[in-house]
Amino acid sequence: MLSALSVTSLLRAAAVSLTVLAIAAPGPVLAQDAQQQAPQGLSESVAATVNDDIISTYDLVQRMRLLIVTTGVQPTQESLPGLQREALRSLIDERLQMQELHRVEKQQKLDLVATDQEVTDEITDIAKSNNTTAEALLGSLAERGVDPVTFRNQIRTNISWQRWIAGRYGSRLRVGDDQIKALLQRQADSATKPQYLVSEVVLDAARVGGMETAQTGAEQLVAQLQQGAPFAAVARQFSSAPDAGAGGDMGWIAANEVPTEVAQALEAMRPGQLSRPIPVKDGFYIVLLRDKHAGATSQLVNLKQVAVALPADAPPEAVEAARVTLEGVRPKLKGCEDLEAIAGKTDGVLVGDLGEAEVKDLTPSFREAVEGLQPGQISAPIRTAAGLHLVAVCAKRSSGSQGLSHDQMEARLYNMQLSQISKRYLRDLKNAATIEVR
Repeated sequence: MLSALSVTSLLRAAAVSLTVLAIAAPGPVLAQDAQQQAPQGLSESVAATVNDDIISTYDLVQRMRLLIVTTGVQPTQESLPGLQREALRSLIDERLQMQELHRVEKQQKLDLVATDQEVTDEITDIAKSNNTTAEALLGSLAERGVDPVTFRNQIRTNISWQRWIAGRYGSRLRVGDDQIKALLQRQADSATKPQYLVSEVVLDAARVGGMETAQTGAEQLVAQLQQGAPFAAVARQFSSAPDAGAGGDMGWIAANEVPTEVAQALEAMRPGQLSRPIPVKDGFYIVLLRDKHAGATSQLVNLKQVAVALPADAPPEAVEAARVTLEGVRPKLKGCEDLEAIAGKTDGVLVGDLGEAEVKDLTPSFREAVEGLQPGQISAPIRTAAGLHLVAVCAKRSSGSQGLSHDQMEARLYNMQLSQISKRYLRDLKNAATIEVR
């Protein structure tokens, strides 16, 4: 019997993963004719062709078994058609991906497809992370009727495809600092509002065959989740959201970060509650509200300053000279990172770390300046009784908030861009392919 096993691809930055689970107790796995592996010698029929590459009915049954084991879903007569569609869709996608990888390998003389040893190493890592061995893992899958070759093929495709996408596009992606700062500011502005810790499954109507199919699939998934199927495993296999590889984990969010229909559902839910299917413009959401809090009551800022010391009764010409000095330094500063290195070289200028403080506790002149600044921005010169100051906002957060750091936000945006590129690439391959489902 398998325990909850997490299968993560080699390129974790792309957030592509698969979770392997055992069904807690014996029960129906597939329809009667799919309970046992096909005996040797029996012929197989064709389930689909992808550019003349055949997907057999045996391939399809095997993938359905793997899908059931990986999600913990207990199949029923009503849900089997949906499981079959998802299994066939994933097989078609993987055939297209491997065909493209082989084409590029031949054209560019690259080694893209993961070797047997790389696949074995990945399975070994999976097993170690779950306190077992590769042999025991594959044996447990075999006990559930899953041919190890089926499992290895899926891992091979995931590793190879993500390596190709990251290698071809990863170095070209740029997450703008302005984009990061804008999202951090939005996060800070939302921190005083109700916060929700959410996991999601998103069913894209275009991907599954229309709104009616998406609704049916969402209702069946909700029924399975209510019966104990692990949410993260279901999200990994069925969700089309960029966070599917992370089990649908959205982290802490505010209502303005999700569609209005989803926000309204979250407002009415209690922690631990699973939503019904939520219709949106392009499909359906299923959300699990893991926790919520009312929002922070105070805002904290981490500040540094560049200053010229001046007495309170300094003559106007001295104040003006200090202003000219600071205005000359200010354009050279890109934020808190280079503040000491650049401003510290200017004669008569003092550089200091003011640490973290609540905005409400700052002096009125500092508070007024800081409230309008985003992390990484620097104020205009501020006159106080002690001198003339430039104030740099290094970070801004709300007390008790669970917000992302600058680096975490950058990583999230990067991974989302890489995920979207992968989806568009696969969509283009599919549009250009000849696919026949029997």
